[in-house]
Amino acid sequence: MKRAGCALANFDFDQAEGLRRMLAGPQPRVMTFLSATPQDDKGAMLVNLGASLVYGGNDVLLLDASGGSDGVAARLGLAHGASLRDVARQQCALNQVIHQVPQGFGVASLGARNHLMDSMDYAGAEELRRLGKTFEVLARQSGIVLVDGVMADEGDCFPVPLMASSDIVVQVSTSATSIKAAYCLIKRLSQELGRRPFGILVTGASESEAKVVYDNMAQAASRYLAVKLTSMGSVPADEYLHRAARLGRSVVDAFPLAGASVAFRGLAERLARSAAPVLGGTLYQTGSPHQFSV
Repeated sequence: MKRAGCALANFDFDQAEGLRRMLAGPQPRVMTFLSATPQDDKGAMLVNLGASLVYGGNDVLLLDASGGSDGVAARLGLAHGASLRDVARQQCALNQVIHQVPQGFGVASLGARNHLMDSMDYAGAEELRRLGKTFEVLARQSGIVLVDGVMADEGDCFPVPLMASSDIVVQVSTSATSIKAAYCLIKRLSQELGRRPFGILVTGASESEAKVVYDNMAQAASRYLAVKLTSMGSVPADEYLHRAARLGRSVVDAFPLAGASVAFRGLAERLARSAAPVLGGTLYQTGSPHQFSV
């Protein structure tokens, strides 16, 4: 009888938990990008990836969580507008922080990182809690959220929990300096977040060069960190990327036949096809958990 009662209690709990998840709606799709390349390279990648996702019919939001003057918001001329921090402080409405840009996606800023991290008393912790809830509401209203993130020098990696539990992608180039920095970044992430997979995107590289970089990093991460890396593919070095940037356009719009355009469209298609929900920071694909392959 005791066992039957326990089983019934578990069944009731499972039903209640399942109902709660159904009422909560689908999980937001959030991808946080960190980089072992110059910030300008990451900004260009995010703008072109966002535009490519829009090109494929997706609703996209870019969130600048870098908190600096070189983030994606500054790149698009939106560095001085209201932020999610202002919404959390009830100083403006959520729709006032989202700015539509010609590339077809929305852009919002989290807020200056020094203001987010400088107060860890009760008031500061409460503000961070409200900020996390605000970001979650924003993410649930958006199709795909691409986060321009950075690793804090001290304390937690990310100012809000949803970024820590999102898919995390590390951008790396073929240079030895970048590869070393990316490995150190992954090591620090695994120490902060525990063992979990991370995506690797190689930019400025041919497919064969990117494969060598990824294979070497994946082997080292598995052997010395017990961390699984997942290849997200590569984007080649392409002068048309710079030409499009000078025109204030995405490469997929300005030069659709360029090699970089083909790569970004392919990456966007694969991201859009992936089984959307972010669960514990794991990239899921139908029939193949823990794997998102190119």
